[in-house]
Amino acid sequence: MIIQHLSLALLTCLATMQPLHEAANAPEKWVIIKGCTLRVNGSTNMNKFSCSIRDYTNPDTLTIQRSCGKNAMVALSGSIGLPVADFNCLSNVMTNDLRKTLKVKEHPRLTITFVSLKQYPALSSRQETICGTVNIELAGVPKTFEINYHIFRDEQQVIHLTGNQQIKFTDFNLTPPRKLGGMIRANDLLEVEFNLYLKITYN
Repeated sequence: MIIQHLSLALLTCLATMQPLHEAANAPEKWVIIKGCTLRVNGSTNMNKFSCSIRDYTNPDTLTIQRSCGKNAMVALSGSIGLPVADFNCLSNVMTNDLRKTLKVKEHPRLTITFVSLKQYPALSSRQETICGTVNIELAGVPKTFEINYHIFRDEQQVIHLTGNQQIKFTDFNLTPPRKLGGMIRANDLLEVEFNLYLKITYN
């Protein structure tokens, strides 16, 4: 009889704990809010240039699936699709050259898909660096990169997520733009920097 009571108590305990375990591992939703930006920095044989998309406002959502374990890999899903036509290089010539090089008519969006984080961030006021994986699709060509994120959460509970990644035009089968008979040539290497602002929801 005592064994039966202990078994019943154990089963009741496990049944009670199961929903809590599931809730702890329930996916989180990180909703992108206004003010996000993407910047592409590059250079030519004559000078440097910087092109940006400012105030990206699409209501995209990233889904965060946490695994058991303090330092377990975190699976991400979700992406942002940035309109190439919104790039502004503060120079009409450079802006048009970049849009043409990125084949804006055939491929109007630059897409960043979030794949994983090495671990779940602390989300404190102190900025931390966490490695993750992203897929960047440019001019219809996808490439996967390891990237270092800088992340913190401010007093308004807004998550600030910054990522920097060096890419090359030739990574995406693109030829760096040239002007004036090839006298001005863009270098192959570009630095992509994105700044996202997000809020957590469990709905």
